[in-house]
Amino acid sequence: MGKETPSHTENKKSSAKKRKIPAGKKKTSGTAGKTRPWTQVHCFFFLIGISFALTLFISLTLYLFVLLAIPNLKSIKDYEPKMTTMILAGNHQVVKEIFEENRRVVSMEMVPDLLPKAFVAAEDARFYEHPGVDVWSIFRALFHNLRAGTKAQGGSTITQQVTRSLLLSRKKVYSRKIKEAILAYRIDSVMSKDEILYIYLNQIYLGEGAHGVQAAARTYFNKNVKDLSLGQMALLAGLPQAPSRYSPFKDRESAKTRQAYVLNRMAEEGYISAEAAREAFREPLVLNMSRDDQFGAEYYMQQVSNYVGTKYGQETLTTGGLTIYTFLDPPIQRSAMISIQRGLADLTPTGKKEGKPQAAMVVMETGTGKVRAVVGGADFTASQFDRAIQARRQPGSAFKPIVYAAALEKGFRPDSLFMDEPLSLAGASRGRVWEPKNFDNKYHGPTTLETGLIHSRNIVAIKLLQEVGINRVVRMTRDLGISSKIKPDLTLALGSSGISLLEMTGAYSAFANQGSFTPPLFIEKIIDRYGNVLEENSPAKVRVMSEKTANDMDRMLQEVIRQGTGRQARGLKTTAAGKTGTTDNNMDAWFIGYTRDFLAGVWVGHDTNISLGKYGSGGQAAAPIWLNFMKQVE
Repeated sequence: MGKETPSHTENKKSSAKKRKIPAGKKKTSGTAGKTRPWTQVHCFFFLIGISFALTLFISLTLYLFVLLAIPNLKSIKDYEPKMTTMILAGNHQVVKEIFEENRRVVSMEMVPDLLPKAFVAAEDARFYEHPGVDVWSIFRALFHNLRAGTKAQGGSTITQQVTRSLLLSRKKVYSRKIKEAILAYRIDSVMSKDEILYIYLNQIYLGEGAHGVQAAARTYFNKNVKDLSLGQMALLAGLPQAPSRYSPFKDRESAKTRQAYVLNRMAEEGYISAEAAREAFREPLVLNMSRDDQFGAEYYMQQVSNYVGTKYGQETLTTGGLTIYTFLDPPIQRSAMISIQRGLADLTPTGKKEGKPQAAMVVMETGTGKVRAVVGGADFTASQFDRAIQARRQPGSAFKPIVYAAALEKGFRPDSLFMDEPLSLAGASRGRVWEPKNFDNKYHGPTTLETGLIHSRNIVAIKLLQEVGINRVVRMTRDLGISSKIKPDLTLALGSSGISLLEMTGAYSAFANQGSFTPPLFIEKIIDRYGNVLEENSPAKVRVMSEKTANDMDRMLQEVIRQGTGRQARGLKTTAAGKTGTTDNNMDAWFIGYTRDFLAGVWVGHDTNISLGKYGSGGQAAAPIWLNFMKQVE
């Protein structure tokens, strides 16, 4: 008793075997082992949880964007940067560039294949592999900066440089790097690599005021980007890291060292062969040393800029990337500037206290009105005031042909007689008398209109104005393109109203073109950044007098040069016609004349309205300048 028998033990083992559960399974009864289906309550709380998680994620993301002030990407997709406006001469040579940022956007088709590769090799070798952010580069830069204790390295990819240039500041702080990384990743996800390179190559600052590869190509090499050699491409690709330090204008040796680095990197990446790299490095470094050379056309460029800025707005002029085609002729402009300089050098100074005289010239094509040259003063650097266009000076006897033309239109003839004699007229104020005199203080009796014009007799011109009527002459001035205020009195016959040299020169076009006035034209056409033509101008002729009147005037003006006050303008191989003008005390000297090809006006005088001295008449001071110019261009 008390002991278990073998049979009893075996029965317990048998019972235990029956209770044994295979590994991984649990014995259940009824429905306890089955998965219960989700009820509506389960679904409700699950959706609430998902919504809460998404809301939290979006809120945190938006908070991060607000905290970091991350801008919109619209300026990337709609890339319209500030662009340079170019003013071109008649031969399509670029004369002046106007800009806030010197940039000309070029398509990838216009960029040589190796140029993007040069920038990629130098700036971002893994550009085609990473998603806008190169993590390894960032960690490398971070490690270097922490060890150095400065923020010297950026580790930025090309995509990050694009975001920084367009959307962010250049301040070296770590928050900016976070912004760069976020934006670069977003840009890389919505734009192709070529689109990113397109923006980069047009946006990147490359020193010397040049933004983008086209502006840099013109600045450093006076070339279009499509014409760059491999060596020149490598030099440009080396500039982004430190444009000032590696500028070849400032340090050729450093520029060449950086160029060698870029060429080696291109060879290492397999873009070029080692031999091609060596040959490119051996290329002579020929730089553009003729920057800002406008060959004396600064006043012409100023007139064009003023016109475009007034009509289309200063912002459009300075950032809109316009292309302005003008009628400027560079060789003619140079000749005009040389003639002015020679003429002023030949004038006898009136005294050191009064300073040196000024001079101006306008040159037009006789038959078309195209303005080929403008000189507004002796030195644009010293004075930007344009004496050819902005100044209003009395033209003196150079105005008389307009009075004569109005008389011929009324029925007078070149042989009509007038008495050249002392004249006493009521003055401008009550009780005063005006007694005009001829330039030589002599009177010549019966005088034909032709003789009166050839020898510039003042009495004949005044009497003629009395017969023709002031209003008729004023109307003629308006028909001839003169918009300056005209004094409606008899002194008008002697050129007493202030008129610009451009206006007076243009007025003579009717005498040279059988009675048709040709308005002066500076601009041929203006094209905007998209290729749209904003305006286009072509020569026009407006008949303002009969052909007979114009021919009579032309013949008489030829005689002015042959035997009259314009004898100093003799000496050309071709027929020339013109008229002198001199104001009281020789304060203004004028000569306006034309040949078959060119119509030119010259003014000489002081800005302070003092006398030019005894050699300051139109025939002595202005006509020789006109002749010097015409001899250069005939």
